[in-house]
Amino acid sequence: MKHASPLRVRAKITSDFGGSAAGSDARRVGGSVSSVILDRPRNNADDPAAPRPGGLRGFGSRTSLLLGQRPLRVSSLVEPRQPAKSSAAKSEFIFARTLNRRKFLSRTSTALGTILAAPALIPASAIGGNGILPPSERVNMGFIGLGGQGTGHLLGGAWTYVTGGYIARKDVQVLAVCDVRKERREYAGTRCNQIYAEKFGQTGYSGVQTYNDFREVLARPDIEAVLLALPYHWAAPMATMAARAGKDVYCEKPIAITVREGLHLVDTFRRYARVYQAGTQQRSEYGGKFRQACEWVRNGRIGQLKEVYAYRQPGAFYPARWTSNDSQPVPAGLDWDLWLGPHPWRPFAGEAGHALSGCFVGDVNWSPHHYDIIQWTVNPDPTALVEIQYEPSMDRSAGAAHPAGAAGRPEDGQVHYHYSNGVVVHSMPYPNEPVGNDGGACFVGTEGRIAVDRASIASYPTNILKAPLRPNDTRVEHVSGHSGNFLDCVRSRRQTICHPETAVRTIHAILTGGIAMALRRTLRWNPVKAEFVGDEQANRLLSYTPRPPWIL
Repeated sequence: MKHASPLRVRAKITSDFGGSAAGSDARRVGGSVSSVILDRPRNNADDPAAPRPGGLRGFGSRTSLLLGQRPLRVSSLVEPRQPAKSSAAKSEFIFARTLNRRKFLSRTSTALGTILAAPALIPASAIGGNGILPPSERVNMGFIGLGGQGTGHLLGGAWTYVTGGYIARKDVQVLAVCDVRKERREYAGTRCNQIYAEKFGQTGYSGVQTYNDFREVLARPDIEAVLLALPYHWAAPMATMAARAGKDVYCEKPIAITVREGLHLVDTFRRYARVYQAGTQQRSEYGGKFRQACEWVRNGRIGQLKEVYAYRQPGAFYPARWTSNDSQPVPAGLDWDLWLGPHPWRPFAGEAGHALSGCFVGDVNWSPHHYDIIQWTVNPDPTALVEIQYEPSMDRSAGAAHPAGAAGRPEDGQVHYHYSNGVVVHSMPYPNEPVGNDGGACFVGTEGRIAVDRASIASYPTNILKAPLRPNDTRVEHVSGHSGNFLDCVRSRRQTICHPETAVRTIHAILTGGIAMALRRTLRWNPVKAEFVGDEQANRLLSYTPRPPWIL
């Protein structure tokens, strides 16, 4: 009688947190066996490349016995070794037997029954419980850029809108923190590990790793999403690289510093099917005041919209000088070359914050908040030409044009956007109207006006805001939280409320207005061709050549 080819059973039990638990810790790793992989040995021992023969009758060469749910996992990615001499449960075990089908099925069922029946001390962090979600329900994240904004997102702070930051969220697992400043990344890593040690009841927890080079974070296959809070010139290039690495991205302003960067961002996220959320959170936060203003204006509560006052200059990348001879010693722990990234090389001269002085005209940092709400409300035709009228400043000796937030530069003048639907957007404030300065705008129609910012919403006449929307009125997307919307879309693969097309449309309005200020003349913008009409000098400002190896 010809016997069937012998079967080899190979299995490994691993913890949900990666790696193997050691010795007696086997009882404390979570869960139940999910599968066992059965492989026949090769037919030809002399030929390591020989194909495997068929497996059990009716099955392929690899047979999976589904035995239940996670989190205790059985993996076949280990080499056979001698079985443990002790009968105590081990975190890693290998057993190999040569046997016929009947003996195999009998012994396997007995062994697995013993495993499943054995008592286990399973932490809530492994399978959920006590308010902790199981690992399968958490989004694994890395945080790159740990200044005030990045650390605020991570640990809690201004503009983050989540008590305790992302690390306090039940649906997030922070795995990596990264910054070119050693003291920042070490502080963040230590603090995160302390928080998780207390949360999971694991003394000496060290699951949050620190990195200097963001490329190491992007190379980790276990990280699903990254939050970027970076110097201006790094926002679009790093977000693009993250998408290419298969990561979903939450990116703080300014989204991009050139029009070409913005176009490339949109194309890359579409091509790689990644989720992107811009950090222009006013669509999602502040009690819905901005959404209310948008819907009231779109539904004609102020009559026909005629003018919008933005309370903020636009801006553009327009270096007064590319290089500098100013120099001072690079502080210990700062990777200056990596901070510069795509910027042309220059010695360190004491600046390593949001941007190098003299590289921008107007404002690209705070203005995205104002112009995002304006684009949302005006809803201009994305295919129609836009005239960007430049107006020189009347008083170049004055201080900051807008004291709150990131101030503009009065000497750069103002712009007026003329859209095809007849709406004109002015970069200055509405005269004598205080509401609008804090990230907002004032919308003026034929029958009234609405002013809105983070703190207030006001209408003239006052009864405009008192009448509720009717059932057939136009409504815009409604989400209850910006970070929550991002994480929901990571799971569902839907578009975020500030997806790449929305974010880039806003930053393009800002950058084209900034170029008009830089050249001090009126321009006409073709959004379909993404170029200025008949102005080669202006079109040369739509991109710049990055320093190798950061060419995208």
